[in-house]
Amino acid sequence: MTEKRNHNAEHYFASTPKSEAKFGMVHTRLRGEDFKFLTASSVFSKKQVDLGTRLLIEAMQLPDAGDVLDVGCGYGAVGIAAATSNPQLHVVMTDVNMRAVQLARKNLKINKLSNAEVRCGYLYEPIKDSTFNCVLSNPPVSAGMETVKAIITHAPRVMAEEATFQMVIRSKIGAKTLPSVLTETFGDCMVLARKSGYRVFLAKKVDLR
Repeated sequence: MTEKRNHNAEHYFASTPKSEAKFGMVHTRLRGEDFKFLTASSVFSKKQVDLGTRLLIEAMQLPDAGDVLDVGCGYGAVGIAAATSNPQLHVVMTDVNMRAVQLARKNLKINKLSNAEVRCGYLYEPIKDSTFNCVLSNPPVSAGMETVKAIITHAPRVMAEEATFQMVIRSKIGAKTLPSVLTETFGDCMVLARKSGYRVFLAKKVDLR
């Protein structure tokens, strides 16, 4: 969730948004598939799938089978695109924003998916006892870089060996600082894609012993 916000930045990262929900519908094409997403106020990028999310979706490298996690899923675009790409995957999406969680659950039904689920909670708390083959995130930069760094540094706890971590970030915000955090956490990282002022970083969990 790398969209810039100012005075209402905290709204889409609030657990229970207080504003009245004003709903909308986004129609878009991702990875060669057509999608419909129900959106609402106080949820990130409610009028369209933002450029950062779109770049992550188009560039993400998914396993042939296994479990995929979308951290900070918003209304579900990344996780739903991943689940649609490969029916052999089981996708879990998490978000602290209850309105986003409700929308993501509705969007699973709208897009007729049965291989994905949505859980409400802060970062990895809803899935702390699970293990994933791939972790994806468009992080809530407006919540602060410490939150973004926590998404990176806590990820290995829920990752299987050889699992990948893939995060999109606005280049001018994280291009200088995040590679060092990723390298310190995983041992190495690479730029998977870059476009429209965004970068997708990829790191792999390996046994460093």
